[in-house]
Amino acid sequence: MAEGTTPRTTSSADDAYLQRRTLRRGSAGWLLLTGLGVAYVVSGDFAGWNTGLAKGGFGGLAIATLLMGVMYACLVFALAELSAILPTAGGGYGFARRALGTWGGFLTGTAILIEYILAPAAISIFIGDYVESLNLFGLESGWPVYLACFVIFIGIHLWGVGEALRFSLVVTAIAVAALLIFVVGAFTDFSAGGLDNIAVDTDAFASSSWLPFGLLGIWAAFPFGMWFFLGVEGVPLAAEEAKDPVRSMPKALAISMGVLAVLAVLTFFAATGASGSDALKDAGNPLVVALEGSGDPTPLSRFVNYAGLAGLVASFFSLIYAGSRQLFALSRAGYLPRFLSLTSRRKSPYLGLLIPGALGFALAAGTGNGARMLNIAVFGATISYALMALSHIVLRRREPELPRPYRTPGGIVTSSVAFVLALSALVATFLVDKDAAYIALGVYAVALAYFAFYSRHHLVAKAPEEEFAALAAAEAELERK
Repeated sequence: MAEGTTPRTTSSADDAYLQRRTLRRGSAGWLLLTGLGVAYVVSGDFAGWNTGLAKGGFGGLAIATLLMGVMYACLVFALAELSAILPTAGGGYGFARRALGTWGGFLTGTAILIEYILAPAAISIFIGDYVESLNLFGLESGWPVYLACFVIFIGIHLWGVGEALRFSLVVTAIAVAALLIFVVGAFTDFSAGGLDNIAVDTDAFASSSWLPFGLLGIWAAFPFGMWFFLGVEGVPLAAEEAKDPVRSMPKALAISMGVLAVLAVLTFFAATGASGSDALKDAGNPLVVALEGSGDPTPLSRFVNYAGLAGLVASFFSLIYAGSRQLFALSRAGYLPRFLSLTSRRKSPYLGLLIPGALGFALAAGTGNGARMLNIAVFGATISYALMALSHIVLRRREPELPRPYRTPGGIVTSSVAFVLALSALVATFLVDKDAAYIALGVYAVALAYFAFYSRHHLVAKAPEEEFAALAAAEAELERK
């Protein structure tokens, strides 16, 4: 649906409706927002990325990580501009709603929800595995640990956004400090000879010791290169709870992306150089393997192992936050059942936290397949990236005079790069896990059917993102007259 097209029917929502659906404004400055951006991602430095070595080798994963880093950097710059234009909890949905109409808004918001509901479910499983491997309190990985994760951390979110973001910042700082300590320790055993020690597939096109699986291996490693950055795009979802979001949001996005890029380079080279790529490619805990090799645990490896749990907690905690805010915005505007956006006296979207939490727990306990759920999350993420980048391009072309307190360096060239790379990453997910991609498409199809047959006829005109789009439609109508 083109910009300016209004839903067939909209509700006559009054002030009472919105008063029951308000967040606590001014709770987060640029430092808490930066911490949130890093928290989304930091667990990916501890594990997951190394599986890309089995897909592309050191050279293939290095190139994939570089390209995905470029994609995220370009996307972050585009989102910085969009979030300064429309600082609401809708994030990507709000941007796409203005640029691409109601269908575009719903497609984008649903893709983001897939990412932010599935990823915490997967991470709860990984937390359980860590708890068991560390022999914490004699617990084994299973549903009691998953349930404890959701109950404890959702409880903190229900307490209040300020408290939640401060908790997230502290845990994230511990994880980042541990990564830097790991890097120092691992670089003492660095050997360039181990970087390209994976056996070469001589049948692969253009294969070599640096590209053991050929050029196609670079593409297959895209989803794993994303692990160093996956989730940073969620910072704009905190816009309604931020202090001076027009200024703090671009600043937080830029700084968090810079921190993540540095951590990605240091972690990648330190880990592979310390133990060799072949030893890491199938490791469930690559940083510990990099420090221990085939030897016994060391004080440093034990410390990094515990810090890995902190990284998982930071990402789990922040992703719950992001999913609840996207669900809140879509529900408040009527795209999803409206009761999901009700907020408590502490201004927390309690149903938007509890219902996705219950769903995430059920998925974790019922499947136990964290890798599959993360692959589904990556599929949803790549769709949302392409649509958000496209939204930036459309708004720049269609509304060049729209006030932009922050402007993306490079303009539509920057967002076009993000768009092309996002589509490439989307296709790459089929090379990694076709079943996950098809499951995500099935979920998408069910959501779209709900929107097509019901919710698009019952949208809330007074929701901030809808009002923003309606204003654009009115201005366009005046220009035509």
